[in-house]
Amino acid sequence: MTAGTALVTGASSGIGEQFARQLAARGHDLVLVARRADRLEALAAELPTEARVIACDLGSQAAGLPAKVAELGVDVELLVNNAGFGTHDRFWEVPEGRDAEMVRVNCEAVVVLTRAFLPAMVERGSGGVIVVASTAGMQPLPYEAVYAASKAFALNFTEALATELKGTGVSCLAVNPGPVPTEWQDVAGWSEMTKAPGTISAEQVVRESLAAYDRGARSLIPGALFRWGMRAQSIAPRALRLRVTERMYRPR
Repeated sequence: MTAGTALVTGASSGIGEQFARQLAARGHDLVLVARRADRLEALAAELPTEARVIACDLGSQAAGLPAKVAELGVDVELLVNNAGFGTHDRFWEVPEGRDAEMVRVNCEAVVVLTRAFLPAMVERGSGGVIVVASTAGMQPLPYEAVYAASKAFALNFTEALATELKGTGVSCLAVNPGPVPTEWQDVAGWSEMTKAPGTISAEQVVRESLAAYDRGARSLIPGALFRWGMRAQSIAPRALRLRVTERMYRPR
């Protein structure tokens, strides 16, 4: 008997791949979702539990994903909303439509999928939702204006939902990583970010996230150094933080 089926979006690389590997090690069967079917199939073949693959672009196909999951005949016990991407440039210089696509993936897909799978969890009195937000969502970030705003949405949505779910038997966790070396930087076009102090691995992010989920936490910043750094900077005036981040994030 498995630990129940977990659905992981953005499972083809980085944090999503680590969620798949560590959840499989815990005994979960999996539904792996991402655009790149070949990567998902390769990952599924390596996992010790049953892993189904659904190739899906959440920027345009999120609404159709629950029906595809229903065709598999599985009950989703844990939903990991991990898929997301960012941009790094002056807002008016980002290719037209790219930021709107980001909002669909980082925000709309999270809402659509959570709404689709949460009612059954509440009815069963068990299960959970993990949303990968970001420390970017804890502050405005010049040159990542829409990305930071989208992650603020993810963070606030998840924490509010966690509060609503008290007493239902269903857990909800917002994971807020700082810099993590993944393909995110290549997509965003800013590889220098991985040199920031406090950078941790995707493996550590997921390990700490699952431990926090087990203890019923509402929100987590993985990595002790970055966690304390975010707490320290939160007391600085907002105008000062904006000046500092503008210099740090300014495109070269």
